[in-house]
Order: sequence, then C-alpha cells, then structure tokens
Amino acid sequence: MTAKAVAKYIRISPYKVRRIANELRNKRVIDAESYLTVLTNKGALAIKKVVHSARTNYLNMDKNADEETLVIKKINIDGGPSFKRFHPISRGRASRILKRTCHILVEVGTV
Repeated sequence: MTAKAVAKYIRISPYKVRRIANELRNKRVIDAESYLTVLTNKGALAIKKVVHSARTNYLNMDKNADEETLVIKKINIDGGPSFKRFHPISRGRASRILKRTCHILVEVGTV
C-alpha cells in the first residue's frame, strides 16, 4: 500500500529541486526528513513539506503502520508553467526572463 502527496506550482526551478530529490529515492522517510532539515535550500523545504504530508497520509490510511519501515518509493519533479517577464536591454529591445515553477509528487510505502 502506498500514499502520495502532491505540491503544485512551487516557485523554484525544477532543475534545482531535482538535484535534491535524486538523493532521496529509496531512502527511509525518517532519514530523508532529517537530511532535508539540515539543508538550507528553498527546494529542500518544499520537498520536506511534501514528504511529511505523504507520511501523514499513509499513517491516516493505516493506523497500525510502523514509521520506521516507511520508504520513499517514488519522487517526481515535473516542470510547471513559466511566468514570462521582460527585461529591458540596450537599443530599446527587451529580453525574456522565464520564472520557472515545478510540481512535486512523493509516494511512500513500506519496504
């Protein structure tokens, strides 16, 4: 049995969040949460909230579950829509700035 949690439209580039998420696959939830607490990135805070939500969802589904056996089965970081902004440059032109967003999906289950 698995439980999942999703956070959408997080205002950080998916590339920055994927670097953190790649280290969390197949780790125990308790270890992952302690690892994310130490990191000072904005992406680490977003992932930590989603992992905590997925863990809580699992414990609400299965009242007799042991937290020690919970493992992150799946973690996906997908790109969301980008905000387009323009930055004025020389000769009256403008260059586009993309403010990227991402969607975070975490599934937890027992070993």
